[in-house]
Amino acid sequence: METAEAGQEGVAGHRDTGSAPRRAGVRRALRTVSRPEPWKRGPVLVALALLLGLVMLFHARITGRGGIGSLVETFLPWLGLFVPVLLVGALRRRSAAAVAALLLPVLVWLNLFGPLLADKSRAGGDLTVVSHNVGADNPDPVGTARDLAASGADVLALEEITPQAKPLYEKELATAYPHHTAQGTVGLWSTLPLSDTRLVDIKQDAGPLGATKPAEVTRDYARALRTTLATDQGPLAVYVAHLGSVRVNPRGGFSTGSRDRGARALGEAIAAERNERVVLLGDLNGSMDDRAFDGITSRMRSVQAVAGDGFGFTWPATFPMARIDQILVRGVEPRSSWSLPATGSDHLPVAAKISW
Repeated sequence: METAEAGQEGVAGHRDTGSAPRRAGVRRALRTVSRPEPWKRGPVLVALALLLGLVMLFHARITGRGGIGSLVETFLPWLGLFVPVLLVGALRRRSAAAVAALLLPVLVWLNLFGPLLADKSRAGGDLTVVSHNVGADNPDPVGTARDLAASGADVLALEEITPQAKPLYEKELATAYPHHTAQGTVGLWSTLPLSDTRLVDIKQDAGPLGATKPAEVTRDYARALRTTLATDQGPLAVYVAHLGSVRVNPRGGFSTGSRDRGARALGEAIAAERNERVVLLGDLNGSMDDRAFDGITSRMRSVQAVAGDGFGFTWPATFPMARIDQILVRGVEPRSSWSLPATGSDHLPVAAKISW
């Protein structure tokens, strides 16, 4: 009777202590799964952070040359914006692992672009050069010409000049620049004498406004020229170029064929240039981080990279996101590089001071 009563009392009073530890263990396991330790939280964030760092680190091997690779390399600096986004997610999840993983993209980005953040400009300079894609749809070419003349540039290169706007630029710039040459869609205005001017065939297959034309160089459809500038320090070879635009279409996707073909031809022309001092001005429709320009960047230096302050983005003018307007040099020393205020074009003008 005592045993039976004791059993009944255990049932009635819920005195069975064996199930309590099991229930506590289950609750602890559930808490561990739902609230993992800081180093085990946010596996997706960790994976995304590592992927971001690896894309920036190995972009040359991942993307290939041209095409989508060009798109990635042109806008590569903007991948850094994903770091604060992932950091916010890591802090909200209280994931120590994700925060640690973000060190990879941060270090890679700083290694790639950190030097550009410093102001490398220096005082002085013997010659001021300016390049500007004036825009085929520019509603105010006269105002653009006056703004450029007021910049005080010794040498002024224009790209995307339309036949209708060409006389306006020539008239407005005549006083400030007594020497000039304008071939097709590109031109050069100078305070110093010019000689030995010739067209450069950069293998483009379109006319000045994108109309299909045979892949041959003519004065009407020229997109690049070369001339010699007479200076008190000797001759300076100056190239002006406007490479083909990149194309986005449903069938071909992101295409850089025309631009890449022009970059190779321009690189070959510069490689064959006998003058030791060379300046290249123009709208190259690409960043100098793009490997499509290896034939040029292996022989010339970007003034923005050597003597600029920041990235120097030039396009689009309303909210610049990429530097596709370039000034490159060989045999002279860049002193400073900067962008000029917006004109009626969708590009910003770029300027640089160089010294002998």
